[in-house]
Amino acid sequence: MKSLEVKNLHVSVEDKEILKGVNLSLKEGEILALLGPNGHGKSTLLAAIMGNPRYQVTSGSIKIDDKEITSLEVDERSKEGIFLAFQNPSEIPGVVAADFYKAAMNVRRDKKLKLFEFYRSLEGASKEVNLPFDMVNRHLNDGFSGGEKKRNEIFQMILLNPTFSMLDEIDSGLDVDSIYTVSDCIKKQNEEKNTGFLVISHYARLFNLIKPTRAAVIVNGRIVCEGGPELIDKIDKEGYKWIEEEYGVSIEKEEDKPMNKVSIGVCATKEAIK
Repeated sequence: MKSLEVKNLHVSVEDKEILKGVNLSLKEGEILALLGPNGHGKSTLLAAIMGNPRYQVTSGSIKIDDKEITSLEVDERSKEGIFLAFQNPSEIPGVVAADFYKAAMNVRRDKKLKLFEFYRSLEGASKEVNLPFDMVNRHLNDGFSGGEKKRNEIFQMILLNPTFSMLDEIDSGLDVDSIYTVSDCIKKQNEEKNTGFLVISHYARLFNLIKPTRAAVIVNGRIVCEGGPELIDKIDKEGYKWIEEEYGVSIEKEEDKPMNKVSIGVCATKEAIK
């Protein structure tokens, strides 16, 4: 069983340190919920694991099993089985979606996909995410609605079949039906392909549907606590204030206003500055 291990990871963006010694592990078949107020390093962690060059790893390690991947380029990490669904997927005019999918799938294979096999994969994935099949002939995300872009991220995940899938607020901008569709795809990928998931969300609804096996809370650029699904319920009911009291952590805020009791469904830092 493969594992993704992050140890003492320090990451800076434009000379500002965001992650200050993160330790986290994810095994195949697990669903790990990553929680925390906005601006405390959740998206930075996912971007650093994926290898976004804007995020500079100053110390620490990222490994798949015993293989260090910190120095690998994004495409090489993808070949190692890591996938990231973006919070805000980019529109790429001029790039036909089907060409993009085919290229991404072929670089992971020893033998190139046959045309029939490729289109059969596209057809199956489009049905799973409830997107019209003809979208594969459009330019990538160009003119897509917010919900279509998010479902297109899941579409790509299904095609690439990663070992570890990281989802950055995949549920934001989705209507109720689409949330159910996306959650069904996540559960199927987890149960049938044994994919490990690292999932960021501010909404308890998604977590209630996909049922994470573990949860971790990141505050001030560090993982301050880990636990089971009960940790998600506690934050949903009490917000993050109890972390300050129980763990002796002063939650840094961009606005110098008191941190109020909030639910996971309303970002703590946003609620605090109202």
